[in-house]
Amino acid sequence: MIMTSKLRFILIIFFAASFVAQGQIKIRLFSSKTPETVVFAVTGGEYVLKGYHDGPEVFRKNDLIVISKYDGRLAVKPRNSAGFVTDSLNLTAGSEASSFSLRTNGLEPVRQFYKGDFSCLPDLETLVLINNIDIESYIAGVVRAEGGINKHKEYFKTQAIIARTYLYSHLDKHLHDNYNVCDNTHCQAFNGITTDSVINSASQETRGMVILDKDSALIISAFHSNCGGMTVASKDVWLTDLPYLRSIADPHCLNSRNSTWEKKIGFNEWIDYIKGAGYTGKVNDLSLLSFYQNKRWVDYKAGSFTMPFGKIRDDLKLRSSYFSVIAARDSVTFRGKGYGHGVGLCQEGAMEMAANGNSYQQIIDFYYSGVIIADVKNVK
Repeated sequence: MIMTSKLRFILIIFFAASFVAQGQIKIRLFSSKTPETVVFAVTGGEYVLKGYHDGPEVFRKNDLIVISKYDGRLAVKPRNSAGFVTDSLNLTAGSEASSFSLRTNGLEPVRQFYKGDFSCLPDLETLVLINNIDIESYIAGVVRAEGGINKHKEYFKTQAIIARTYLYSHLDKHLHDNYNVCDNTHCQAFNGITTDSVINSASQETRGMVILDKDSALIISAFHSNCGGMTVASKDVWLTDLPYLRSIADPHCLNSRNSTWEKKIGFNEWIDYIKGAGYTGKVNDLSLLSFYQNKRWVDYKAGSFTMPFGKIRDDLKLRSSYFSVIAARDSVTFRGKGYGHGVGLCQEGAMEMAANGNSYQQIIDFYYSGVIIADVKNVK
């Protein structure tokens, strides 16, 4: 029997929904690394290990468990009891107060703490570490990682709604691996739970809220650091024309840290670069080679030669694609604005809006055109 695409979609949604039925999600930790050994340390409450000794084993604050790869399986050694070998390991939180830290490959521990359940299994050359955590604690952790600290609460509410919208849009991103999302920027940055009371409150006060388009579907909740005074339409970056991701003038970020930048390279380096991309025009006409962006353009132009600013940004590792090219005899200066892809919400602009008394509703309405903030239960 061949499964239709519609049936496959329904099954994916069904199984993804089952992960969050109790308000929990599964996150792969240290997903950008390849840990072969991990030390699990209880930092609060207690954790229960079942099925390996005569009865359940309880671990309390400061108790340690060392987990290593061993012949395709796991070698597990609690500090105060006998070790054993197993195919997988599951530690269950004893209460809401239960928390833990992880130290991988013998490295000094980073002060990152987690709550909820923990599981581990071997996979090729690494250990897969999975945290089963309640959604709002995860969202608060993402806001801390993506949005920083010491910001206005309305900004944190905005970032929480954006993070939650992304999460519900990507519940099946790693479903074939038996978890929902990873902890790096491939999904959303998550460095563990946060004790920041303002961020935690912002997450709880927007609990369940997501951003929907006019058809009640979850939007692509894109954001970036600074737009340099003008955001970019999605069609100019991703070739996908989304009505809520339009280019808008944004005066709110112009005095922020990442609003302007400059980089200089050698003139011959620039000529070699554009020749490699197909430029065959004059190389001694500085006015021809210079291009000024007083508003956002998609392509750099020199005579009949064109090249996407986005490609130049990626190739030369520039902060944004919103920059002017100023050619001189011995150098080329890129005088730029903003930081990031420029689509959707400008974080530094949103911070300024919140500091000036705007609500999360006003901030979201400003950056995403014609959207609705609603409970995730209203998603179609």
